[in-house]
Amino acid sequence: MTTLDDLMRLPGAMAAFEFRGSGELLDHRIAFPDRINESILDLLAHMCAANTSIATMQARGWEKVTGMKGFYPIQEFTLIGFDWSVVVSGLQREQYKQAGKFSLPPFMGVVMANEKADYEAAYVALER
Repeated sequence: MTTLDDLMRLPGAMAAFEFRGSGELLDHRIAFPDRINESILDLLAHMCAANTSIATMQARGWEKVTGMKGFYPIQEFTLIGFDWSVVVSGLQREQYKQAGKFSLPPFMGVVMANEKADYEAAYVALER
């Protein structure tokens, strides 16, 4: 299982964080406190939780309306900004749900500077 410290070793990693589905920031690591801080991560965690909920609603609706499968459940996503981006995963949560476990692990995310970001490496790390 990937840890926050593992995520911080990714190219361009500025911060790594864990959060609940409600958006509550649980834990974090920050490499550049002059560029990103705990308050920003808290806001980002809430934004990621909201976006996950919206994407889930859209994916479920799309599958129901079109009959096409494979959009739900939302497992990972990337939000790309001008200078840095965030990759978030709820894959472990989905695996726990499918196994019938009730105590779900947190969502995990990594903030990366765009000029050095390796998105594929982030997805691979988050899928471990």
